Amino acid sequence: MKRLTALLLLATFIASVGFAQDRSRDFDANKMRERVKRLSADDFEGRGPGTAGGTRAAQYIADQMKASGVKPGNKGSYFQNVKLVGVKADPNTQLTATITKGPTNMYFKFGDDFVATTGAQKADVSVNSEIVFMGYGVDAPLYNWNDYKGDPEQYKGKVLMILVNDPPATSAEPNLFGGNALTYYGRWTYKYEEAARRGAAGVILVHTNESAGYGWNVVRTSNGNWRYEIARTAGDKTPFLNFRAWMTNDAATKLASISHLDLEQLKEQAQSRDFKPINLGVTANLNLKSEFKTFDSPNVVGMIDGSDAKLKSEYVVFSGHWDHLGIGEADATGDKIYNGAYDNASGISAILGIADVLNKMPKQQRPKRSMVFFFPTAEEQGLLGAEYFAANPLVPLNKIAGNVNIDGVNFFGKTRDFSALGAERSSLGAIVDEIANERKMTVEGDMRPEQGFFFRSDHFPFAKAGVPAISLRHGDDFVTPLAGEALNFFSNYTAKYYHQPSDQYYDWWDAGAMVQNAELGLAIALKIANSPSMPRYKETDEFSAADKKRFNK
Repeated sequence: MKRLTALLLLATFIASVGFAQDRSRDFDANKMRERVKRLSADDFEGRGPGTAGGTRAAQYIADQMKASGVKPGNKGSYFQNVKLVGVKADPNTQLTATITKGPTNMYFKFGDDFVATTGAQKADVSVNSEIVFMGYGVDAPLYNWNDYKGDPEQYKGKVLMILVNDPPATSAEPNLFGGNALTYYGRWTYKYEEAARRGAAGVILVHTNESAGYGWNVVRTSNGNWRYEIARTAGDKTPFLNFRAWMTNDAATKLASISHLDLEQLKEQAQSRDFKPINLGVTANLNLKSEFKTFDSPNVVGMIDGSDAKLKSEYVVFSGHWDHLGIGEADATGDKIYNGAYDNASGISAILGIADVLNKMPKQQRPKRSMVFFFPTAEEQGLLGAEYFAANPLVPLNKIAGNVNIDGVNFFGKTRDFSALGAERSSLGAIVDEIANERKMTVEGDMRPEQGFFFRSDHFPFAKAGVPAISLRHGDDFVTPLAGEALNFFSNYTAKYYHQPSDQYYDWWDAGAMVQNAELGLAIALKIANSPSMPRYKETDEFSAADKKRFNK
């Protein structure tokens, strides 16, 4: 009896100090594998928001939480409905570029040369506007950089041609715009938002594989199908663009050449603070007709109550999007279903596995703070479900201690390293380091900072709202060197699998690696949940102001 009492006291002590013992054995690897297979099966039709397959996927996640004993996260419901507007451009759409003072026309083909959608939330949009080359389209007082020079009226009603990414650092300013690391000013979402604030009619983003970090095939499949956004309510005055487009570098070069301008020379000029916008002397003509629909698509939310009477009213949020691209353009094999097994059926499976482990813990070992399991919709459309949650939180933002996002889980093989994007921005960094040290693993920084992964998943809306957030990513120092199909998938993921029908479940997946990755997420969350104080952003970080604001409301 005394021995039993001593063991219980020891367990209570371990939980109270937040020692993150390795709980890999508590995970059911086979269940994780089966969940990935189910979520990425063809009958879920690529989990597109607003589709029957997407509805089945959301219900499946809710059912899995219910079966695990996870309670609903929204007043008795597992769903937080998000009203979305969807548009799908007519693939026969043609963009015509005409010299303003002449009869010469040049024609661009949808899919091959450009893709486009509209933010007008209607089915029929016409654009007949002059094109202005805007360089990087950045207004960043922090870096003393403003491409929007001169009379602000000059941008209203124009189509702005904008380069992707940040202005490049120089030898004189090696840390300009974060050096090699992409800032939010370099993200395509920022370019559209800033142009809309300026009253532009549209934007053409110039794509290169190097600047985007992926090929035109990804742009084409991601933007040539249904595109969604949160439905605007009556009286909403949020600015929007009638015309949002991407264009290949070759097509943009041809467009500039109509006026005898060299796009590469324009790019060089754009790398200077002294750059001034250049009217190309070309008018863009476009009749963009789209299929149009409005619908509700749910965020899926569950919760496990914390064990501490006082701290249970504070929360740690796991996030991992349930959506993918649905059914779209066929690949070379004729496959039209974008199953999204890695992205992000694997992440959903990991979070559901974490929920299983937490719910089976003895009450005295459960985390002090409550745990929220948040599966957003429409991540692939611009983090829409997470943006909606941040604007309409189901728990107060100033009660969220931290967010652990999982978007893609390691299934290649166990590693000696991992990364937690954004950890260095807040006191979460110390927690991540503790977890790594306890497991004798190495914490890698952002291994591809130029691609801006920190801005590309559902933790980012939490960060913008001031909530310390990380996105857990697996490493590349494999305990057993990769070979065969695993090596091929790992080495060629961006080129051959990312946002393609080939992102499917394969029998060679290593479920033990998935467990290792998921256990790291659980361990980090437990440290956050049992911490005596809530993590905060560093004073020097760009999200510190938002962090302070959420406590001062």
